[in-house]
Amino acid sequence: MDTRDPVRFLQLEANRLRDENRELRDELTILRSSIRILSELQDLIQRLTPETNVIAMLDDLLASALNVLGASDGSLLLIDEDTGELVFAVVHGEARERLTGYRMPPGKGIAGWVAINQTPQVVRDVRNDPRFYPRVDETLGFQTRTLACVPLLDGERVLGVIEAVNKVSDREFSPEDHDLLMIVAQLAAVAIARAEAFAEEQAG
Repeated sequence: MDTRDPVRFLQLEANRLRDENRELRDELTILRSSIRILSELQDLIQRLTPETNVIAMLDDLLASALNVLGASDGSLLLIDEDTGELVFAVVHGEARERLTGYRMPPGKGIAGWVAINQTPQVVRDVRNDPRFYPRVDETLGFQTRTLACVPLLDGERVLGVIEAVNKVSDREFSPEDHDLLMIVAQLAAVAIARAEAFAEEQAG
């Protein structure tokens, strides 16, 4: 930057400050949206009853999370405890109709790795990740580019995973996205565990 030209210097500084203020406003808007949505979801889960449609609740939860994250697609996968497979229980995005109910072999893909290791992952380019399981994309004619995946945990028990796929405008998932998705996963796990407890009480 040429500081010998005061007018030029001040113009550049004004542009830089304007850009920084715009970014801060955008971040503040996202933060406020995140807090509002998480508060609404927590209230909804607190009012969970045996009559609540848990799948519909999880669908709303996932939709809200993807909206805040700015992701075009996402899924909530549950473990079939009889087979160990991950089943796409709730899906949002262009492959929703075809992907719902699809089963992945135990341990396959980044989602399978996250479920086994109980460790969240943010992958910027799935094609360069050896854990990526391309069969889902090939079967559905979809293209996964980037994803964030976190485990659904009820204590030490793994219920499944939540994954957000393909940030809008090909942006990368940020640490803040990861943190938000972890909170959403905790809320989802609470909802699933409560629904299971209700079902056991009714069966007993």
